[in-house]
Amino acid sequence: MRPSVRGVLLDHDERLVLFRRTVPGRDVYWSVPGGHVEPQDTSLEQTLHRELLEELGATVFAVTPLTVVSYPLEGGVKTQHVYGCRLVSMDPELRYGPEFEDPSRGVYEVERVLLEETEITSRRLLPEAVAEYLSANIAALPHLITPPH
Repeated sequence: MRPSVRGVLLDHDERLVLFRRTVPGRDVYWSVPGGHVEPQDTSLEQTLHRELLEELGATVFAVTPLTVVSYPLEGGVKTQHVYGCRLVSMDPELRYGPEFEDPSRGVYEVERVLLEETEITSRRLLPEAVAEYLSANIAALPHLITPPH
């Protein structure tokens, strides 16, 4: 199973950027942006930059490894490398890729939420391993994702 990256993305107002996902046949859920490592990706960090540009039209800086989570999925083990980063710019008009070309993948609505545990626990944030990490570390995130000096 291909590894994935996830971006815990903080905007200029210290809000967390999430997707509200509406997928046909599933309950609504939220996720942090990210995706699978592709063969042409040269590093996990490069994968993160590519995925954030595809999904959000976003550029970021202060990319910081936060954690790696693994959990059972479809008879295998899924590994996700979770990075923190800070938003430079975001233009939804620049979004592209299969997420936006295939209606069966549903809708990716961008939401910005306060850095508060209740903002995580009140939503069905998937995968649960990422939600658990965020919930346990929400107050520390601004200090963990520090711009380079």
